[in-house]
Amino acid sequence: MGRAFVYVILGGGVAAGYAALEFTRRGISHGELCIISEEPVPPYERPALSKGFLLPEAPSRLPSFHTCVGANEEKLTPKWYKEHGIELVLGTRVKSVDVRRKTILTGSGETITYKILVIATGARALKLEEFGVKGSDSENVCYLRNLADANRLVNLVQSCPGGNAVVIGGGYIGMECAASLVINRVNVTMVFPEEHCMARLFTPKIASYYEEFYKSKGVNFVKGTILSSFDIDPNGKVTAVNLRDGSCLPADMVVVGIGIRPNTSLFEGQLTLEKGGIKVNGKMQSSNSSVYAVGDVAAFPVKLFGDSRRLEHVDSARKTARHAVAAIMEASKAVEFDYLPFFYSRVFTLSWQFYGDNIGDVVHFGDFSGGTFGAYWVSNGQLVGSFLEGGTKEEYEAIAKATRLKPAVEDVAELERQGLVFALTASQKPPPSPPREVAGSSIVVDRPIYAFHATAGVLLAASIAAFAYWYGRKRRRW
Repeated sequence: MGRAFVYVILGGGVAAGYAALEFTRRGISHGELCIISEEPVPPYERPALSKGFLLPEAPSRLPSFHTCVGANEEKLTPKWYKEHGIELVLGTRVKSVDVRRKTILTGSGETITYKILVIATGARALKLEEFGVKGSDSENVCYLRNLADANRLVNLVQSCPGGNAVVIGGGYIGMECAASLVINRVNVTMVFPEEHCMARLFTPKIASYYEEFYKSKGVNFVKGTILSSFDIDPNGKVTAVNLRDGSCLPADMVVVGIGIRPNTSLFEGQLTLEKGGIKVNGKMQSSNSSVYAVGDVAAFPVKLFGDSRRLEHVDSARKTARHAVAAIMEASKAVEFDYLPFFYSRVFTLSWQFYGDNIGDVVHFGDFSGGTFGAYWVSNGQLVGSFLEGGTKEEYEAIAKATRLKPAVEDVAELERQGLVFALTASQKPPPSPPREVAGSSIVVDRPIYAFHATAGVLLAASIAAFAYWYGRKRRRW
């Protein structure tokens, strides 16, 4: 026996929760929507796992961070799904999907059919074994991608107070976990092959600020080398981390954050793939018209830059999910997704936001000694990216708006001198009006055609006057 639904969301991450909320707001009926997830709980805000969940005092626990509290919206608890007639198929692995037949086969052998499928399968953490290093199954080696990983990490932290942790990787997970471990009074050493942390986004100057701040909190950095092997005791526990440069680090626990890989295996050979994910159009629709993809697994067109991107961040997951559901429920009103890439992080007392693209020439500004500072990226004479640390709500909004407007930059020295003032000023300017084409002509004008308006007004007035005169004479004849 199987079950049939109008809509099925495959995956139980952030995007699934925001898609479910959008479906209810657009009027789906009870029993039409189903969410299938390998996790045993409904969708939750994953960023909490590397932040509040790891705090030693008053840590975040479910149900406090179910979606969609991260966007200051409703908290979608199990009760909420029941009240809205949404079927949760949790703790369930999907064995195969046939997009032509619109069927899903679960690991237990059940067949679930759909009319519209939303793929929200997200991504999985890359494992050390994929790089030729054994030891992921050691009891004190952790990854951080889901609730089970987070619980395991908390247990390890509590079992080795004052111990030594080695964090492999200098990206998002590495930086945020390192901060949380320090707050738990664990000694932390970070290891990564790049010249500086957050190498995919930070400039060397920006990275230097954060590395120095982390050092002031007791974090050690070992850069330019990678893990080669573990020393493992007879109980299967890692006791030391061996690096390719020959050094050896004592370890009571190891946290690995070396990237992710989109979960596309169920759809290979069935849907068009791009940039490691599922290729979709501006409505988040895949190469099969009944299948949509959202979140980390989706490669979608970014209108602002004229190419496709697959973005690994919670903001993209939330917004692509909402947009896909809007396109599904009101296809006749669907518009192209117009997204401004956005990344942020909050660690210790620090808080930064980035908008746009980090290509072209970099212009730094502000107080790198501990105040508000940032950077602009300029490409082809236009602002294309903005970064800001320590800003106010209004200042973050200003750099976002300025980046979307892509104002011209004629003098980078002047841009550096103005700093944040440039974004504050640019964000106050109204967006340029699109050029208007005169019917029947190849002439394109970029300002109102006042002479045409005046002429048309005179002709209209004259016509009304003539009609009034004729009508008056006719009534007198009656």
